[in-house]
Amino acid sequence: MTFTTPLKEGSIKIMLLGSGELGKEVAIEAQRLGIEVIAVDKYENAPAHLVANRAYTVDMQDKEAVLALIEKEKPTYILPEVEAISIDALFQAEIRGYHVIPNAEAVNKTMNRKNIRRFAAETLGLRTSAYRFVDSIEGLRAAADALGYPCVIKPVMSSSGHGQSIARSPEDIPQSWEIAKEARGDASELIVEAFVPFDYEITLLTVRNETGTVFCEPIGHVQKDGDYILSWQPMPMKEQALQEAQRMAKAVTDGLGGRGIFGVEFFVKGEEVYFSELSPRPHDTGMVTLITQSQSEFALHVRAVLGLPLDFEFFAPGASAAYKAKHESKHPKITVPDDAFGKETFVRIFGKPESHVGRRMAVALALGNDVKEAKAKAQSIVDRMEDE
Repeated sequence: MTFTTPLKEGSIKIMLLGSGELGKEVAIEAQRLGIEVIAVDKYENAPAHLVANRAYTVDMQDKEAVLALIEKEKPTYILPEVEAISIDALFQAEIRGYHVIPNAEAVNKTMNRKNIRRFAAETLGLRTSAYRFVDSIEGLRAAADALGYPCVIKPVMSSSGHGQSIARSPEDIPQSWEIAKEARGDASELIVEAFVPFDYEITLLTVRNETGTVFCEPIGHVQKDGDYILSWQPMPMKEQALQEAQRMAKAVTDGLGGRGIFGVEFFVKGEEVYFSELSPRPHDTGMVTLITQSQSEFALHVRAVLGLPLDFEFFAPGASAAYKAKHESKHPKITVPDDAFGKETFVRIFGKPESHVGRRMAVALALGNDVKEAKAKAQSIVDRMEDE
């Protein structure tokens, strides 16, 4: 195929429903190809708002507000970038002829842990941890007792790991219940998972469109309170485990269909691979690809959306370390050490308009001779960053 972008009325338009740091990078990559970008979020001056052609602030869970905006802008592609979106609006947009990425049903299945877990485990037969769904503290106690301790407890719908906890004994159940209920998203139902004594966990970025399916090198990561703080690529894996992860990732993404990048998460124990979760969009742990690959996950996502070839080259081992705010501020300032701007290191400041303690504000990226060196470089930069 030949790619043509008309830089005038009637040009290709991408609408981002969610305009955080990941959406910002998608917007930048789209604009590099002459694509018009409309960025939407629930708060003003979100990161992607700062680089988009036009920006809107709406409640994305308000079906009519979202549909009105879609009809006003008439985007070529609609890219949901967060979970908290009216799924009814996306289904209605498809009925009206708009192209949702990857598709509305895939978003519906993946925005809710109940849907994607049942799809992966019960429909596709993929290996997962044992699990139960509950909607009361009594049900939570019963599920935890049945699955055993420790167990992992999460809201069926939340973003960036909010509301997740590990109950190590019956005494932890009340606290886990409260943590889940305070999460942003839908905490009316929880998933309780048997703890898998895994050796490590990975994100396998899987990119698909009509040209085929490609995989990025596996990404290892460390999470705290369900939110990533450090990731690195490649994660060393036994060949059999890698092949199994790729097989499972292809099975679930083929099952969901559509175009785009999928962040597929797995637990790995020896050569056994367990499906964990999936996001039908760029993944936060995948920010490491900004420095490790010729085409970052964001560039690959845009290429996949446009139906373009998905070729890319992996450069070298690298790492990303998230910087989280230490202070509350209406006008945050971030101080970065000079050596962050080296030949094999750099920093991306997201440009969020306010900082809150623990809010991810930037990421440090580094290359190394191996992942150990890259992780040390990235972590050293973050350790010496400050905010006010």
